[in-house]
Amino acid sequence: MKNNNHNITSKVIFFSFSLLVFHLSNGQKLETYINEALENSPEIQKYQLRYGIALEKVNESNTLTSTDFSAGYFVSEPETKTGPQRFKLSAKQMLPWFGTITARENYATSLVDATFEDVVIAKRKLVVSVTQSYYNLYALKAKQAVLKENFELLKTYETLALSSVETGAASAVDVLRLQMRQNEIEQLRQVLEQQYVGEQTVFNKLLNRDKKEVVNVAETLFLPTNDMQIVDEDFTLHPELIKYDKLYQSIEKSELLNQKERKPLVGFGVDYIAVTELPNQNFTDNGKDVLMPMVALSIPIFNKSYKSKTKQNKLLQQEIAQQKQERLNILETQLSKAVTNLNAAKINYNTQLKNIQQAKDAEEILIRSYETGTIDFNDVLDVQELQLKFQINQIDAVYNYYLQFAIINYLTQ
Repeated sequence: MKNNNHNITSKVIFFSFSLLVFHLSNGQKLETYINEALENSPEIQKYQLRYGIALEKVNESNTLTSTDFSAGYFVSEPETKTGPQRFKLSAKQMLPWFGTITARENYATSLVDATFEDVVIAKRKLVVSVTQSYYNLYALKAKQAVLKENFELLKTYETLALSSVETGAASAVDVLRLQMRQNEIEQLRQVLEQQYVGEQTVFNKLLNRDKKEVVNVAETLFLPTNDMQIVDEDFTLHPELIKYDKLYQSIEKSELLNQKERKPLVGFGVDYIAVTELPNQNFTDNGKDVLMPMVALSIPIFNKSYKSKTKQNKLLQQEIAQQKQERLNILETQLSKAVTNLNAAKINYNTQLKNIQQAKDAEEILIRSYETGTIDFNDVLDVQELQLKFQINQIDAVYNYYLQFAIINYLTQ
């Protein structure tokens, strides 16, 4: 089992590092949080305790049934040729058929192997959860920064509008529209601020620490310039499917144990009877105690339960095979969706880059128009609204990209 523990660590470390390949500086922060979550998570500790319990059950299986001891006192002492009997002591031990204990131990060990996969799966899922929450925090923080930037931009336009009102190039309505738009943006920023506090609680609880602890999130994230190459994945080594293989093997071990348990039990024991000497008698065995070794055989004549267990095991193996196929279909579907969403996020990101640049170009044209006294503040609001929309979409694209990347890593590593 030591090798299995080593494999858990190796898989998780490899998974974490592959997750961070595109953003090293930011990845160092995220990797630290992931390691902290893996170390402190009550859920992971729960599965590790289950694993420890399963290991102890292997030791439990390697035992014999209890030894029977009994004692009896003859209230009315029966007379025998060698003297009256006073009391009786007995001891008996039943032994299972040859190989039964080994079969029971093998079955318990197979359950340990299946429980081990639960630990691996739980760690992988925790990595995805921490990653998702981290990038959600990034998106909320980045959106607040964008809203603040747009708020300041509208403040600048408000100043221009006030100047235009003095010269008669704009009306007070234009100023009010700009101010109302500022109010909307400030409202959105405050809502995002509250959402950030809520998500920070989610993140900190994944790490099992105080909900108000500050989380250091990256200021800016970009997407890699190169497209990710994903080949058709062979899921045979995925822990979610390996678990079904281990469960299938445990049913095989269970059936071997069932075949052993339907064999007879052999028992060995001894009876000791204390005898009192006969008075006024002089012969060799007068008062001699009785020691009687015994052999017992327990035969399961009514063995319908064992036959039923065999049928149940066959049905369980068929069920596990179907569950594995169902899970394989789900994993393949999830991978296909994640790849599609990742590529879509990349396309969306690049489109928003172009749109943002064009919005900035439109903004420069409006500024130059102000210098000629022909600025239209309706156009100002339209361009600002489009620019904010493009910036928010770009942040969502980054979030979606890295979230899909985390899912792909869970499915393929």
